[in-house]
Amino acid sequence: MCTPCCVSQLACCCGAAACSCCCNCCPKIKQSTGTRLMYALYFLLVTFICAAMMSPTVEEELRKKIPFFSELCVKMKAGENCSTLVGFSAVYKMCFGMACFFLFFCILTIRVRNSTGWRSAIHNGFWLLKFALLVGCCAAAFFLPDEDNFLKVWRCIGATGGVFFLFIQLLMLVEFAHRWNTNWSSGVEYNRLWYAALAFVTLVLFTIAVGALAFMGMYYTHPEACLYNKIFLGINGSLCLVVSMLAISPFIQKLQPKSGLLQPAVISVYVMYLTFSAFSSKPKEVVEIDGGNTTVCVFPFNTGSESDKKIVTVVGGFFLVGCIIYSCLTSTTRRSSAALRVYRNSEPEAERARCFFCCGDDTEDYDEEKTGSGQDVIYDEKETTIYNYSYFHFVFFLGSLYVMMAVTNWFHYDGHRIEKLLDGSWSVFWLKMASCWVCLFLYLMTLIAPLMCPKRFEA
Repeated sequence: MCTPCCVSQLACCCGAAACSCCCNCCPKIKQSTGTRLMYALYFLLVTFICAAMMSPTVEEELRKKIPFFSELCVKMKAGENCSTLVGFSAVYKMCFGMACFFLFFCILTIRVRNSTGWRSAIHNGFWLLKFALLVGCCAAAFFLPDEDNFLKVWRCIGATGGVFFLFIQLLMLVEFAHRWNTNWSSGVEYNRLWYAALAFVTLVLFTIAVGALAFMGMYYTHPEACLYNKIFLGINGSLCLVVSMLAISPFIQKLQPKSGLLQPAVISVYVMYLTFSAFSSKPKEVVEIDGGNTTVCVFPFNTGSESDKKIVTVVGGFFLVGCIIYSCLTSTTRRSSAALRVYRNSEPEAERARCFFCCGDDTEDYDEEKTGSGQDVIYDEKETTIYNYSYFHFVFFLGSLYVMMAVTNWFHYDGHRIEKLLDGSWSVFWLKMASCWVCLFLYLMTLIAPLMCPKRFEA
Protein backbone atom coordinates (compact mmCIF):
# COMPACT_ATOMS: atom_id res chain seq x y z
CA MET A 1 0.00 0.00 0.00
CA CYS A 2 2.84 2.38 0.86
CA THR A 3 4.81 1.93 -2.38
CA PRO A 4 1.98 2.81 -4.83
CA CYS A 5 1.11 5.82 -2.70
CA CYS A 6 4.70 7.06 -2.70
CA VAL A 7 4.87 6.61 -6.48
CA SER A 8 1.64 8.58 -7.00
CA GLN A 9 2.84 11.38 -4.71
CA LEU A 10 6.17 11.50 -6.56
CA ALA A 11 4.29 11.78 -9.86
CA CYS A 12 2.22 14.58 -8.36
CA CYS A 13 5.22 16.52 -7.01
CA CYS A 14 7.57 16.08 -9.97
CA GLY A 15 5.18 15.24 -12.80
CA ALA A 16 1.81 16.16 -14.30
CA ALA A 17 -0.28 13.71 -12.25
CA ALA A 18 -3.15 15.06 -10.16
CA CYS A 19 -2.72 15.27 -6.39
CA SER A 20 -4.68 13.00 -4.05
CA CYS A 21 -4.54 11.75 -0.47
CA CYS A 22 -2.89 8.45 0.41
CA CYS A 23 -5.91 7.32 2.45
CA ASN A 24 -8.34 5.28 0.31
CA CYS A 25 -11.22 6.03 2.71
CA CYS A 26 -11.28 9.61 1.42
CA PRO A 27 -14.07 10.41 -1.07
CA LYS A 28 -13.30 10.85 -4.76
CA ILE A 29 -11.78 14.16 -5.74
CA LYS A 30 -11.95 15.96 -9.06
CA GLN A 31 -8.73 17.08 -10.69
CA SER A 32 -9.99 20.67 -10.91
CA THR A 33 -10.85 20.73 -7.20
CA GLY A 34 -7.54 19.22 -6.11
CA THR A 35 -5.57 21.76 -8.16
CA ARG A 36 -7.41 24.74 -6.68
CA LEU A 37 -6.99 23.39 -3.16
CA MET A 38 -3.23 23.05 -3.65
CA TYR A 39 -2.89 26.65 -4.82
CA ALA A 40 -5.07 27.73 -1.88
CA LEU A 41 -2.71 25.81 0.44
CA TYR A 42 0.28 27.72 -0.95
CA PHE A 43 -1.64 30.95 -0.53
CA LEU A 44 -2.54 30.14 3.08
CA LEU A 45 1.04 29.18 3.92
CA VAL A 46 2.42 32.55 2.81
CA THR A 47 -0.48 34.34 4.54
CA PHE A 48 0.32 32.70 7.88
CA ILE A 49 4.03 33.52 7.45
CA CYS A 50 3.10 37.16 6.83
CA ALA A 51 0.96 37.19 9.97
CA ALA A 52 3.89 35.75 11.95
CA MET A 53 6.18 38.44 10.55
CA MET A 54 3.90 41.12 11.97
CA SER A 55 3.83 39.54 15.44
CA PRO A 56 6.40 40.59 18.07
CA THR A 57 5.19 37.63 20.12
CA VAL A 58 6.43 35.17 17.49
CA GLU A 59 9.74 37.04 17.20
CA GLU A 60 10.23 36.89 20.99
CA GLU A 61 9.42 33.17 21.10
CA LEU A 62 11.90 32.43 18.30
CA ARG A 63 14.57 34.40 20.14
CA LYS A 64 13.95 32.31 23.26
CA LYS A 65 13.62 28.88 21.64
CA ILE A 66 16.32 29.00 18.94
CA PRO A 67 19.87 28.77 20.32
CA PHE A 68 22.36 31.33 19.00
CA PHE A 69 19.48 33.26 17.40
CA SER A 70 21.33 36.59 17.21
CA GLU A 71 24.48 35.01 15.77
CA LEU A 72 22.42 33.13 13.20
CA CYS A 73 20.72 36.36 12.09
CA VAL A 74 24.10 38.05 11.64
CA LYS A 75 25.44 35.16 9.54
CA MET A 76 22.29 35.30 7.37
CA LYS A 77 22.87 39.07 6.96
CA ALA A 78 19.31 39.61 8.22
CA GLY A 79 20.22 42.43 10.58
CA GLU A 80 20.26 42.51 14.35
CA ASN A 81 17.77 39.92 15.69
CA CYS A 82 16.63 39.33 12.06
CA SER A 83 15.09 42.78 11.85
CA THR A 84 14.82 42.63 8.05
CA LEU A 85 12.64 39.49 8.30
CA VAL A 86 9.91 41.07 10.42
CA GLY A 87 7.68 44.12 10.18
CA PHE A 88 5.60 45.61 7.39
CA SER A 89 8.51 45.79 4.91
CA ALA A 90 9.06 42.02 5.20
CA VAL A 91 5.35 41.38 4.61
CA TYR A 92 5.45 43.62 1.53
CA LYS A 93 8.35 41.61 0.14
CA MET A 94 6.76 38.22 0.89
CA CYS A 95 3.50 39.25 -0.78
CA PHE A 96 5.46 40.70 -3.71
CA GLY A 97 7.02 37.29 -4.25
CA MET A 98 3.66 35.53 -3.99
CA ALA A 99 2.02 38.06 -6.32
CA CYS A 100 4.79 37.54 -8.90
CA PHE A 101 4.28 33.78 -8.64
CA PHE A 102 0.56 33.98 -9.40
CA LEU A 103 1.00 36.69 -12.04
CA PHE A 104 3.50 34.44 -13.87
CA PHE A 105 0.97 31.59 -13.97
CA CYS A 106 -1.78 34.02 -14.94
CA ILE A 107 0.21 34.94 -18.07
CA LEU A 108 1.32 31.34 -18.69
CA THR A 109 -2.23 29.94 -18.72
CA ILE A 110 -3.92 32.54 -20.95
CA ARG A 111 -6.38 30.89 -23.37
CA VAL A 112 -5.91 27.35 -22.01
CA ARG A 113 -9.01 25.37 -23.04
CA ASN A 114 -8.38 21.83 -21.72
CA SER A 115 -5.98 19.87 -19.54
CA THR A 116 -4.12 18.02 -22.31
CA GLY A 117 -1.50 20.64 -23.25
CA TRP A 118 1.86 21.29 -21.64
CA ARG A 119 0.68 24.50 -19.99
CA SER A 120 -2.21 22.65 -18.37
CA ALA A 121 0.20 19.98 -17.19
CA ILE A 122 2.29 22.63 -15.45
CA HIS A 123 -0.83 24.20 -13.95
CA ASN A 124 -2.17 20.89 -12.58
CA GLY A 125 1.07 19.19 -11.56
CA PHE A 126 4.75 19.63 -10.69
CA TRP A 127 3.83 20.83 -7.20
CA LEU A 128 7.27 20.42 -5.67
CA LEU A 129 8.87 22.48 -8.44
CA LYS A 130 6.18 25.13 -8.12
CA PHE A 131 6.71 25.25 -4.37
CA ALA A 132 10.42 25.79 -4.98
CA LEU A 133 9.52 28.57 -7.44
CA LEU A 134 7.26 30.22 -4.85
CA VAL A 135 9.99 30.06 -2.20
CA GLY A 136 12.48 31.48 -4.69
CA CYS A 137 10.19 34.38 -5.60
CA CYS A 138 9.61 35.27 -1.94
CA ALA A 139 13.31 34.96 -1.07
CA ALA A 140 14.42 37.02 -4.09
CA ALA A 141 12.12 39.87 -3.01
CA PHE A 142 14.36 40.47 0.03
CA PHE A 143 17.28 41.34 -2.25
CA LEU A 144 15.53 44.04 -4.26
CA PRO A 145 17.53 47.29 -4.54
CA ASP A 146 16.25 50.75 -3.58
CA GLU A 147 13.93 49.47 -0.84
CA ASP A 148 12.33 52.82 0.03
CA ASN A 149 11.07 53.56 -3.48
CA PHE A 150 10.00 49.95 -3.93
CA LEU A 151 7.87 50.05 -0.79
CA LYS A 152 6.19 53.32 -1.82
CA VAL A 153 5.30 52.11 -5.31
CA TRP A 154 4.31 48.63 -4.15
CA ARG A 155 2.06 50.11 -1.46
CA CYS A 156 0.08 52.04 -4.09
CA ILE A 157 -0.19 48.95 -6.31
CA GLY A 158 -1.25 46.87 -3.30
CA ALA A 159 -3.96 49.32 -2.29
CA THR A 160 -5.39 49.38 -5.82
CA GLY A 161 -5.34 45.60 -6.18
CA GLY A 162 -6.73 45.12 -2.68
CA VAL A 163 -9.74 47.29 -3.46
CA PHE A 164 -10.39 45.33 -6.68
CA PHE A 165 -10.19 42.06 -4.75
CA LEU A 166 -12.59 43.42 -2.16
CA PHE A 167 -15.05 44.19 -4.96
CA ILE A 168 -14.74 40.61 -6.26
CA GLN A 169 -15.30 39.33 -2.72
CA LEU A 170 -18.52 41.33 -2.40
CA LEU A 171 -19.66 40.20 -5.83
CA MET A 172 -19.13 36.58 -4.79
CA LEU A 173 -21.18 37.12 -1.65
CA VAL A 174 -24.12 38.28 -3.78
CA GLU A 175 -23.56 35.28 -6.05
CA PHE A 176 -23.48 32.98 -3.02
CA ALA A 177 -26.84 34.30 -1.80
CA HIS A 178 -28.48 33.86 -5.22
CA ARG A 179 -27.03 30.40 -5.73
CA TRP A 180 -28.11 29.23 -2.28
CA ASN A 181 -31.67 30.36 -2.92
CA THR A 182 -31.73 28.83 -6.42
CA ASN A 183 -30.38 25.47 -5.24
CA TRP A 184 -32.72 25.05 -2.29
CA SER A 185 -35.73 26.41 -4.21
CA SER A 186 -35.20 23.71 -6.82
CA GLY A 187 -35.81 21.10 -4.12
CA VAL A 188 -39.21 22.56 -3.11
CA GLU A 189 -40.85 21.07 -6.22
CA TYR A 190 -40.31 17.46 -5.10
CA ASN A 191 -39.93 17.79 -1.31
CA ARG A 192 -41.66 20.35 0.90
CA LEU A 193 -38.99 19.93 3.58
CA TRP A 194 -36.76 22.20 1.50
CA TYR A 195 -39.36 24.94 1.86
CA ALA A 196 -39.23 24.47 5.65
CA ALA A 197 -35.42 24.58 5.52
CA LEU A 198 -35.53 27.82 3.50
CA ALA A 199 -37.94 29.41 5.97
CA PHE A 200 -35.93 28.27 9.01
CA VAL A 201 -32.56 29.47 7.70
CA THR A 202 -34.06 32.79 6.59
CA LEU A 203 -35.57 33.30 10.05
CA VAL A 204 -32.26 32.46 11.76
CA LEU A 205 -30.29 34.84 9.54
CA PHE A 206 -32.70 37.73 10.05
CA THR A 207 -32.64 37.04 13.80
CA ILE A 208 -28.85 37.29 13.75
CA ALA A 209 -28.97 40.52 11.74
CA VAL A 210 -31.56 42.14 14.02
CA GLY A 211 -29.70 40.92 17.10
CA ALA A 212 -26.45 42.42 15.76
CA LEU A 213 -28.25 45.70 15.07
CA ALA A 214 -29.60 45.79 18.63
CA PHE A 215 -26.21 44.82 20.06
CA MET A 216 -24.44 47.64 18.24
CA GLY A 217 -27.19 50.08 19.14
CA MET A 218 -26.68 49.20 22.80
CA TYR A 219 -22.89 49.05 23.04
CA TYR A 220 -21.58 51.11 20.10
CA THR A 221 -23.59 54.28 20.61
CA HIS A 222 -23.46 56.87 23.38
CA PRO A 223 -25.58 59.95 24.09
CA GLU A 224 -22.55 62.25 24.13
CA ALA A 225 -20.29 60.62 21.53
CA CYS A 226 -20.03 58.21 18.59
CA LEU A 227 -22.01 60.33 16.12
CA TYR A 228 -20.74 58.36 13.11
CA ASN A 229 -21.87 55.12 14.73
CA LYS A 230 -25.41 56.42 15.21
CA ILE A 231 -25.67 57.73 11.65
CA PHE A 232 -24.23 54.73 9.85
CA LEU A 233 -25.99 52.17 12.02
CA GLY A 234 -29.31 53.80 11.12
CA ILE A 235 -28.40 54.05 7.43
CA ASN A 236 -27.20 50.44 7.10
CA GLY A 237 -30.15 49.04 9.06
CA SER A 238 -32.60 51.02 6.90
CA LEU A 239 -30.93 49.91 3.66
CA CYS A 240 -31.12 46.26 4.71
CA LEU A 241 -34.85 46.72 5.38
CA VAL A 242 -35.35 48.41 1.99
CA VAL A 243 -33.67 45.65 -0.05
CA SER A 244 -35.55 42.98 1.95
CA MET A 245 -38.91 44.59 1.16
CA LEU A 246 -37.90 45.15 -2.45
CA ALA A 247 -36.94 41.47 -2.91
CA ILE A 248 -40.54 40.36 -2.22
CA SER A 249 -42.31 43.31 -3.85
CA PRO A 250 -44.86 42.44 -6.60
CA PHE A 251 -42.97 44.04 -9.50
CA ILE A 252 -39.75 42.17 -8.59
CA GLN A 253 -41.64 38.90 -8.10
CA LYS A 254 -43.20 39.33 -11.55
CA LEU A 255 -39.77 39.38 -13.18
CA GLN A 256 -38.02 37.05 -10.72
CA PRO A 257 -40.52 34.56 -9.28
CA LYS A 258 -37.78 32.81 -7.31
CA SER A 259 -36.61 35.96 -5.53
CA GLY A 260 -37.21 35.59 -1.80
CA LEU A 261 -36.01 36.62 1.63
CA LEU A 262 -33.04 34.28 1.85
CA GLN A 263 -30.81 36.48 -0.33
CA PRO A 264 -31.46 39.73 1.60
CA ALA A 265 -31.05 37.78 4.85
CA VAL A 266 -27.53 36.70 3.83
CA ILE A 267 -26.70 40.23 2.67
CA SER A 268 -28.07 41.75 5.89
CA VAL A 269 -25.97 39.48 8.11
CA TYR A 270 -22.82 40.32 6.16
CA VAL A 271 -23.57 44.05 6.20
CA MET A 272 -24.09 43.91 9.96
CA TYR A 273 -20.77 42.09 10.34
CA LEU A 274 -19.00 44.72 8.23
CA THR A 275 -20.65 47.46 10.24
CA PHE A 276 -19.51 45.86 13.50
CA SER A 277 -16.01 45.39 12.08
CA ALA A 278 -15.92 49.04 10.95
CA PHE A 279 -16.98 50.25 14.39
CA SER A 280 -14.27 48.07 15.96
CA SER A 281 -11.70 49.49 13.52
CA LYS A 282 -12.52 53.12 14.31
CA PRO A 283 -10.22 54.96 16.72
CA LYS A 284 -11.59 54.85 20.25
CA GLU A 285 -13.56 57.82 21.59
CA VAL A 286 -13.12 59.08 25.15
CA VAL A 287 -15.68 61.12 27.11
CA GLU A 288 -15.55 62.52 30.61
CA ILE A 289 -17.87 60.67 32.98
CA ASP A 290 -17.94 61.41 36.75
CA GLY A 291 -14.74 63.41 36.51
CA GLY A 292 -12.75 60.70 34.74
CA ASN A 293 -12.01 59.85 31.11
CA THR A 294 -13.91 56.77 29.91
CA THR A 295 -13.58 54.97 26.58
CA VAL A 296 -17.02 54.51 25.01
CA CYS A 297 -18.44 52.61 22.04
CA VAL A 298 -16.10 49.63 22.37
CA PHE A 299 -16.56 45.88 22.40
CA PRO A 300 -18.06 45.18 25.86
CA PHE A 301 -16.03 41.99 26.41
CA ASN A 302 -12.78 43.59 25.23
CA THR A 303 -12.13 45.89 28.19
CA GLY A 304 -9.69 45.06 30.94
CA SER A 305 -8.90 41.60 29.61
CA GLU A 306 -6.04 40.91 27.23
CA SER A 307 -7.29 37.37 26.59
CA ASP A 308 -10.61 38.70 25.27
CA LYS A 309 -8.75 40.97 22.86
CA LYS A 310 -6.80 37.97 21.55
CA ILE A 311 -10.03 36.02 21.04
CA VAL A 312 -11.53 38.85 19.00
CA THR A 313 -8.35 39.13 16.92
CA VAL A 314 -8.18 35.38 16.22
CA VAL A 315 -11.86 35.18 15.20
CA GLY A 316 -11.46 38.21 12.94
CA GLY A 317 -8.32 36.72 11.40
CA PHE A 318 -9.98 33.38 10.66
CA PHE A 319 -12.97 35.15 9.14
CA LEU A 320 -10.60 37.21 6.97
CA VAL A 321 -8.78 34.10 5.69
CA GLY A 322 -12.10 32.29 5.11
CA CYS A 323 -13.44 35.16 2.98
CA ILE A 324 -10.22 35.32 0.97
CA ILE A 325 -10.10 31.59 0.21
CA TYR A 326 -13.82 31.39 -0.63
CA SER A 327 -13.45 34.33 -3.02
CA CYS A 328 -10.39 32.80 -4.67
CA LEU A 329 -11.93 29.35 -5.11
CA THR A 330 -15.44 30.34 -6.21
CA SER A 331 -14.94 33.53 -8.21
CA THR A 332 -13.51 31.62 -11.15
CA THR A 333 -16.12 28.92 -11.75
CA ARG A 334 -18.54 29.19 -14.64
CA ARG A 335 -21.48 28.39 -12.38
CA SER A 336 -20.57 31.34 -10.17
CA SER A 337 -20.84 33.65 -13.15
CA ALA A 338 -24.13 32.09 -14.27
CA ALA A 339 -25.69 32.47 -10.81
CA LEU A 340 -25.85 36.25 -11.24
CA ARG A 341 -27.81 36.03 -14.47
CA VAL A 342 -31.54 36.67 -14.18
CA TYR A 343 -34.10 35.85 -16.86
CA ARG A 344 -37.68 36.97 -17.06
CA ASN A 345 -40.19 34.28 -16.07
CA SER A 346 -37.61 31.57 -16.60
CA GLU A 347 -37.28 28.35 -14.68
CA PRO A 348 -34.20 27.81 -12.54
CA GLU A 349 -31.38 25.67 -13.82
CA ALA A 350 -31.96 21.96 -13.46
CA GLU A 351 -29.90 21.01 -10.44
CA ARG A 352 -30.19 18.81 -7.39
CA ALA A 353 -30.83 20.56 -4.08
CA ARG A 354 -28.02 19.89 -1.59
CA CYS A 355 -27.31 21.07 1.93
CA PHE A 356 -23.68 21.78 1.04
CA PHE A 357 -24.32 23.05 -2.48
CA CYS A 358 -21.15 25.19 -2.64
CA CYS A 359 -18.79 22.25 -2.02
CA GLY A 360 -19.10 20.80 -5.50
CA ASP A 361 -21.18 20.42 -8.62
CA ASP A 362 -23.45 17.55 -9.42
CA THR A 363 -21.63 14.41 -10.40
CA GLU A 364 -21.24 13.72 -14.09
CA ASP A 365 -19.67 10.97 -16.14
CA TYR A 366 -15.94 11.65 -16.11
CA ASP A 367 -12.90 9.44 -16.52
CA GLU A 368 -11.79 8.13 -13.16
CA GLU A 369 -8.35 6.91 -12.18
CA LYS A 370 -8.21 4.02 -9.70
CA THR A 371 -5.03 4.44 -7.73
CA GLY A 372 -5.25 1.07 -6.00
CA SER A 373 -4.29 2.64 -2.71
CA GLY A 374 -5.30 6.13 -1.88
CA GLN A 375 -7.90 8.58 -3.02
CA ASP A 376 -9.48 8.11 -6.47
CA VAL A 377 -9.12 11.05 -8.87
CA ILE A 378 -11.81 12.09 -11.36
CA TYR A 379 -10.39 13.75 -14.47
CA ASP A 380 -13.10 16.25 -15.29
CA GLU A 381 -11.23 18.58 -17.66
CA LYS A 382 -10.25 16.44 -20.65
CA GLU A 383 -12.80 18.01 -22.98
CA THR A 384 -12.84 21.52 -21.55
CA THR A 385 -11.71 23.36 -18.43
CA ILE A 386 -14.09 23.73 -15.50
CA TYR A 387 -12.76 27.18 -14.68
CA ASN A 388 -10.64 29.86 -16.34
CA TYR A 389 -7.04 29.10 -15.36
CA SER A 390 -5.71 32.56 -16.11
CA TYR A 391 -8.48 34.38 -14.26
CA PHE A 392 -8.06 31.97 -11.34
CA HIS A 393 -4.42 33.01 -10.92
CA PHE A 394 -5.32 36.65 -11.41
CA VAL A 395 -7.77 36.47 -8.49
CA PHE A 396 -5.03 34.95 -6.34
CA PHE A 397 -2.72 37.74 -7.50
CA LEU A 398 -5.27 40.31 -6.27
CA GLY A 399 -5.73 38.25 -3.10
CA SER A 400 -2.00 38.51 -2.42
CA LEU A 401 -2.25 42.30 -2.59
CA TYR A 402 -5.30 42.30 -0.32
CA VAL A 403 -3.54 40.14 2.29
CA MET A 404 -0.54 42.47 2.20
CA MET A 405 -2.68 45.53 2.87
CA ALA A 406 -4.97 43.88 5.43
CA VAL A 407 -2.16 42.34 7.52
CA THR A 408 -0.24 45.65 7.61
CA ASN A 409 -3.41 47.66 8.44
CA TRP A 410 -3.52 49.39 5.03
CA PHE A 411 -1.98 52.89 5.33
CA HIS A 412 -1.40 52.69 9.09
CA TYR A 413 1.50 50.24 8.94
CA ASP A 414 4.04 52.04 11.16
CA GLY A 415 4.20 50.33 14.53
CA HIS A 416 1.38 47.96 13.58
CA ARG A 417 1.44 44.34 14.71
CA ILE A 418 -0.87 41.41 14.02
CA GLU A 419 -2.14 41.38 17.62
CA LYS A 420 -3.71 44.79 16.83
CA LEU A 421 -5.45 43.63 13.66
CA LEU A 422 -8.80 44.98 14.89
CA ASP A 423 -7.45 48.15 16.50
CA GLY A 424 -8.58 51.51 15.23
CA SER A 425 -7.68 53.42 12.06
CA TRP A 426 -9.87 55.71 9.99
CA SER A 427 -8.80 54.27 6.62
CA VAL A 428 -9.97 50.77 7.60
CA PHE A 429 -13.20 52.21 9.03
CA TRP A 430 -14.13 54.00 5.80
CA LEU A 431 -13.08 51.04 3.65
CA LYS A 432 -15.36 48.67 5.53
CA MET A 433 -18.21 51.15 5.62
CA ALA A 434 -17.92 51.67 1.86
CA SER A 435 -17.91 47.87 1.46
CA CYS A 436 -21.33 47.75 3.15
CA TRP A 437 -22.80 50.14 0.62
CA VAL A 438 -21.14 48.46 -2.37
CA CYS A 439 -22.48 45.07 -1.25
CA LEU A 440 -26.01 46.46 -0.92
CA PHE A 441 -25.69 48.25 -4.28
CA LEU A 442 -24.56 45.06 -6.07
CA TYR A 443 -27.48 43.09 -4.67
CA LEU A 444 -29.88 45.92 -5.51
CA MET A 445 -28.65 45.91 -9.11
CA THR A 446 -29.38 42.18 -9.46
CA LEU A 447 -32.96 42.97 -8.41
CA ILE A 448 -33.69 46.02 -10.55
CA ALA A 449 -31.52 45.24 -13.60
CA PRO A 450 -34.40 43.41 -15.38
CA LEU A 451 -36.55 46.51 -14.83
CA MET A 452 -33.93 48.82 -16.31
CA CYS A 453 -33.03 46.59 -19.29
CA PRO A 454 -36.02 44.25 -19.82
CA LYS A 455 -35.05 43.03 -23.31
CA ARG A 456 -31.56 42.05 -22.21
CA PHE A 457 -32.91 39.73 -19.51
CA GLU A 458 -35.65 38.03 -21.50
CA ALA A 459 -35.22 34.29 -21.80
